Amino acid sequence: MSNYPVTAHACNEAFNSGEVSARELATDVLDRIASQNEMLNAFIDITGKRALAEADALDKMRQQGDALPALAAVPYAVKNLFDVEGVTTLAGAKLLSQNSVAARDAVLVERMSAAGGLLLGTLNMDALAYGFTTENTHYGVTRNPHDWLRSAGGSSGGTGAAVAAGLVPIGLGSDTNGSIRVPSSLCGVFGLKPTYGRLPRTGSFPFVASFDHLGPLAGNTQDLSLAYDAMQGHDAGDPACAQRPIANTLDTLGHGMEGLRVARLTGYFDENAGVEARWAATTAAAALGAVNEVELMDTDKARAAAFVITASEGGALHFENLRDRPHDFEPLSVDRLTAGTLVPASWYQQAQRYRRLYLERMLSLFEQYDLLIAPATPVTAPLLGQQHITIGARQLPTRPNLGLLTQPISFVGMPVAVAPMWPEGGLPIGVQLIAAPWREDICLRAARMLEQQGLAYSRIPESTS
Repeated sequence: MSNYPVTAHACNEAFNSGEVSARELATDVLDRIASQNEMLNAFIDITGKRALAEADALDKMRQQGDALPALAAVPYAVKNLFDVEGVTTLAGAKLLSQNSVAARDAVLVERMSAAGGLLLGTLNMDALAYGFTTENTHYGVTRNPHDWLRSAGGSSGGTGAAVAAGLVPIGLGSDTNGSIRVPSSLCGVFGLKPTYGRLPRTGSFPFVASFDHLGPLAGNTQDLSLAYDAMQGHDAGDPACAQRPIANTLDTLGHGMEGLRVARLTGYFDENAGVEARWAATTAAAALGAVNEVELMDTDKARAAAFVITASEGGALHFENLRDRPHDFEPLSVDRLTAGTLVPASWYQQAQRYRRLYLERMLSLFEQYDLLIAPATPVTAPLLGQQHITIGARQLPTRPNLGLLTQPISFVGMPVAVAPMWPEGGLPIGVQLIAAPWREDICLRAARMLEQQGLAYSRIPESTS
């Protein structure tokens, strides 16, 4: 394996300076994937020909003296619910394997490529984005790079694992109830779930239209901001995409926390956190100057309402196939999707009413504070196949409850960055850095501050082969 850089900004600088060609970078990443993916099982499709063609085009631009784009020669990969031209969009599901290949890229893939990124492939996930462990019956389990016997989280588990293993510096994922934040926490990488409606979902396979978010995962905050900034902008193909000014978060990344009011969320977020999770949240809160601890009331009800909406919208989306092709579904989720088709409309309406109430309650907190801190997952990465996690004296089913702490936040669409913390001698666990709508810059500034203090960082293993 070569000594080429594994961070996005280092790849870009090395290419811009002429130290390395884009083709050399792409070839190096393809070699890494070839040596490590058999064990890791992060990649489902490898788009090597495309990556080399994109690299050759960039090498020609540099040779001609053309202006180079912001992500020139930066390798990346995407969760396989993003459309990639010429590739079948599986969304991790055997159900979709006979579909035609995508005719064009998803909008965010188009934007990453336009910014000079080199697309290396699509990444494993929980089938139809319904799960938190990426134990996929049809496409295999994705392993955690820090312990092959443990889960990478989900549903963007392939994305978290690919970044954490150093296969690509940037990965794109989706987050409905925590599917960027859970793998970021368990794999020890940085992740960003933007405000609902900030990034267009055009060309991605849906799960729950009123909760679905798309966003990046990366090994450091600079790379995370680079990717996020490249993808911003309205697109009419997604009716939920807001027309907001593009915010250059990279320019504000190092502005620090001066003048920002910070609090740590307690109550529900303490009661459902294990020892490592509470340590991460309290350590981050102290480092970021949290002046208060605050309780967001009735968060358990918010999570219950989110479950109702998830089940109802997910079941409705797949109703015909559940009726006609039930055996093609992931065995671990087919019963939950089927149950979702039976949710009474009155329950769904009531859950949406509560959603509005909880949103108002959270927005009132942001009149007092600029940043709220909470753990990202209740525990560190569980073993593959582990049926229960332990929180205090309670044992809870693993698959639904890794999202205990993320689900109430995506329920109301707040922007969240996850910063990976490292308990002494243990596995990583993330903290959620939560801001008011459209203030992704504050989330990223807080993550950067933790990174600068040496509290949050990614540990890229030298090899998983």
